[in-house]
Amino acid sequence: MSASSPSFSLSCTRLSFVQISFFLVVWYFSCGCPQGVNAASSVKVGNLSKVEDAVFFHIYYGQTFKVVKNAIDGKSYLLIQNSSRMAARTKYCTTRIKSFVIPLANYSVDTDYFPVSFFELLGLLGSLKGITSDSVASECVLKSYEGGEIELINKNEPQQLTQFAAHFIGNTDQVQACNFATFLPSAEDSPLQRAEWIKYLGVFANVEARANQVYDTVKANYLCLTKVSANRTVSFKPTVAWMEYSNGVWSLTKETYKLKFVEDAGGENVDSSINKVTYNISNPDDLDEFHAILCIVDVLIDETYTSDPVGYNLSTFIQNIGIEDYSCIAFLANQSLWRYDKRIRNSTTLDWFDGARSQPQLVLADLVEALFPTGNYTTTYLRNLAKEEGVISINPDMCHRDVTAAMEPTTIDCA
Repeated sequence: MSASSPSFSLSCTRLSFVQISFFLVVWYFSCGCPQGVNAASSVKVGNLSKVEDAVFFHIYYGQTFKVVKNAIDGKSYLLIQNSSRMAARTKYCTTRIKSFVIPLANYSVDTDYFPVSFFELLGLLGSLKGITSDSVASECVLKSYEGGEIELINKNEPQQLTQFAAHFIGNTDQVQACNFATFLPSAEDSPLQRAEWIKYLGVFANVEARANQVYDTVKANYLCLTKVSANRTVSFKPTVAWMEYSNGVWSLTKETYKLKFVEDAGGENVDSSINKVTYNISNPDDLDEFHAILCIVDVLIDETYTSDPVGYNLSTFIQNIGIEDYSCIAFLANQSLWRYDKRIRNSTTLDWFDGARSQPQLVLADLVEALFPTGNYTTTYLRNLAKEEGVISINPDMCHRDVTAAMEPTTIDCA
């Protein structure tokens, strides 16, 4: 044992199996465990997942257990195979370490923050038994809820959550019970890093092979689309801006994953060379500078929050930008003003925060069409506000597949 490792004196004649397990797990979490080929060589738990792109989670394998480390909130999950002796004897619930017996018998999710599409791609909707709200951007989850397969639970009543083997959340600020597990793909900086979190969920159900297959398909299609865009012959790259309006102020969005989408689609981000990111339209100087920026943008994605997406149209946008003569604004002249609220549930829940995270290749394809319009591609998440394109309201009747079967990722032709 290294000098930095905890020093334990173990006596098999004096310590129980549970005590020995405790010390071994403490050593494991404190010192780490072998990674890569050496760790996998003695594994008996079946298929393995290896993290390739994501930064904020890691997976380790033991003889009859796995460990998932979440680098965002510092929590680690000891996942014990239900067929092992450890499953009946070992239970941990601390501020840093929790244990679960896998594969999970059932689970629930906090649907305010959780992208359920990852479970759909894994074929695990049959084990989803509880949701905290029916504002879900998934027609098949809604179908299961409508059919009585999923119950609505009150997340403010902790006793309702204890009936599930695991309760998945995406908000690290809330108080967590022993069966809570955080899932935070949104913390990653690139679209593919976010999509790889499907492997994080896969280990809880022993479906690593499926998780690997889905991610490989998504990644290959995404990279193919990126390559085609990089090889495109154009006189100039379209300039793209992500902007939102709130309380009289327009802001340029600088979220890294959005800028990455634009680069991979073959565009150029306007805000990469602009230091000022907020513009108060009631301030004449700000307004003039804001209008100058609008005149150099070829494609604009309006992220403005609205409680009425159906009623948010081109007139709403023009009113918000506070300009009468917009003849110099290229994205209006070329009808390239977009919003990512095309798929929505109950005017509040956007599939952009769900399905778009697990299948970023669809978002990339949307952006390619926005930057280099062909007119023969139907976008999935982006709607063209300049062409008065409306929203698609997600409802249970739109689910036409067996909800217990795995949903196949969509691949876009990129030849």
